[in-house]
Amino acid sequence: MAATTVAASHRRARVATRRPLGLVPTAVLLVGAIYCLFPVFWVMIAATKSPGELFSTATLAFGTGFADNVAQLFAYRDGVFWLWALNTLIYAGGGALLSTAVSAISGYALAKYRFPGRNVIFNVLIGGILVPSVVLAIPQYLLFAKIGLADTYWAVLLPQILHPYSIYLARIYAAAAIPDSLLEAGRIDGAGDWTLMSRVAMPLMVPGMVTIFLFQFVAIWNNFLLPFIMLGDDNKFPLTVGLFTLLQAGSNQPSLYNLILTGAFLSIVPLIALFLTMQRYWRTDLSSGAVK
Repeated sequence: MAATTVAASHRRARVATRRPLGLVPTAVLLVGAIYCLFPVFWVMIAATKSPGELFSTATLAFGTGFADNVAQLFAYRDGVFWLWALNTLIYAGGGALLSTAVSAISGYALAKYRFPGRNVIFNVLIGGILVPSVVLAIPQYLLFAKIGLADTYWAVLLPQILHPYSIYLARIYAAAAIPDSLLEAGRIDGAGDWTLMSRVAMPLMVPGMVTIFLFQFVAIWNNFLLPFIMLGDDNKFPLTVGLFTLLQAGSNQPSLYNLILTGAFLSIVPLIALFLTMQRYWRTDLSSGAVK
């Protein structure tokens, strides 16, 4: 009995000494979360302020002009904000869907098939990850201008489809999530390559595909440089470039700053809604398709 009591006291002492050490990572994560979320919080507050309240000293106090700011933003140039939002949805949604499909098929093929040049292709993809997209923007513009696609929707969509990091992520995920024995069992049952990919591999890769889609959607939604270089017609602008034109005009019209901040806040809302909607797919059992 005495030995049990001593052992229990030693365990409590060890737990007590570990608790201060366990608080350090939590504190670091908390500081990082505050650092990342504070700009969003500030934009949310600034979007509620009227022009007179925006430059007041109470910078972290909510204002009373959010409804007026939204109304003025939607009425600006006959509702061009809605056009920019629609363009952004086309670029981000279409580009992310196409990129996810190409990445999933390419990653599956690189992970589960043996063919000449497979390692060379994968190494080239790894090298492509190291190349910043900024370096490719000007050459891409020159190529699209040469074939007459500059200042079109395709000039923004096509460069987003082939994304080396997404293919790399899909390849790693397919190698881990799709058992070779399951594919062999399908081949024994007479399934062809297309059936194996569509009926077996893709259902198992859904969580990975959702991750790729979210990464690409957010990256394209927030992309500024590529559409800024490719597009000249402001009716094709996404929100990032459209709000930048408002920012340029704001140097002569300070009242536009409220519209810029309100537009920036509204442009964040779809991303938050998308993450909250699609996060449930990350909790999906990765092998649920194998038992059906």
